[in-house]
Amino acid sequence: MLTRLTISDFRNHEDALIVPRHPFVVLTGENGAGKTNILEAVSLLAPGRGLRGASLSAMARQNGPGGFGVAAQIDGVTIGTGASPAAPERRQVRINGVTAAATSLADHAALVWLTPAMDRLFAESAGGRRRFLDRLTLALRPGHAVHSARYEAAMRARNSLLAESARADPQWLNALETQMESHGVALAEARNDLVVRLNDALRDQPDAPFARPLLAMEGWAAGGEPLAAQLRQSRARDAAARRALVGPHRNDLAVTHSAKQQPAALCSTGEQKALLLSILLAHATLVANATGRSPILLLDEVAAHLDPVRRLALFDRLAATGSQTWMTGTEPELFDGIRDASRFHIEAGRIRPL
Repeated sequence: MLTRLTISDFRNHEDALIVPRHPFVVLTGENGAGKTNILEAVSLLAPGRGLRGASLSAMARQNGPGGFGVAAQIDGVTIGTGASPAAPERRQVRINGVTAAATSLADHAALVWLTPAMDRLFAESAGGRRRFLDRLTLALRPGHAVHSARYEAAMRARNSLLAESARADPQWLNALETQMESHGVALAEARNDLVVRLNDALRDQPDAPFARPLLAMEGWAAGGEPLAAQLRQSRARDAAARRALVGPHRNDLAVTHSAKQQPAALCSTGEQKALLLSILLAHATLVANATGRSPILLLDEVAAHLDPVRRLALFDRLAATGSQTWMTGTEPELFDGIRDASRFHIEAGRIRPL
């Protein structure tokens, strides 16, 4: 559990301290007060660019000195991350005071989030769904972040090589394609394994009050012709397209409303949110049972879109996962169904315990 969070010069927060004492952390305040900014700061305690996917320089406080810092205590481990004014786009990470790679954050904290922007997850491109699935996979396989980073780096280098020269060095291309195969197969296998385990966990869930989803992986799959061979055969096509046309970066997560047997993209906005909540709840329970460590859940403005019955059901289900859950909302009354919670009021970048 996250027991202490400090933020400096991050978004609209000049200096902030939050010391949660309960599994539920409730942040309330008007729109624009800085509630989501706090969730974004927490999300940086995991690999990646956080829940907004913003550049590091965009996170630094306007009219501040440049750079920012986020530090936390999680299960006895001190984690710090941020950027300096001298290198605003270079992420710095320290774990127990020792410089570390950003990918190593996955060894110490598992974070999953749901934001209003993700309401469009099923209607937009496959990239968003892959990132969502990879975030879930990280909680069970911390090494997934390394495979993802190295696969992407090898693919970018190969794309660049194919674009720059019609007679690219075949040995260098072979080396890059071998790297892509090594890390790409690991990515695909981890994703497929999670989908199977989530489906098993979801099978026992009721269809109400939250819609029960069925999950499947679509697109490229490991197990046939080696990926390196597929990439060699596709060099001319990839050079013309200026991107790799085969590999796990072409995967998609397909989600179906079980009771209706309807693709999630065709469901109502409320049903889509319910499907996402079901996936998150099943995942949190799965991670807790498999690792003994529950993920930290960041839920931005989720309660406001649920009726009172579903809100209470959500709070009960969240409590049962054992996760620490950070929730935001404009009205404190939205969270009256939570008995024990650390509650804070946010106003113009200032935090006041309630």
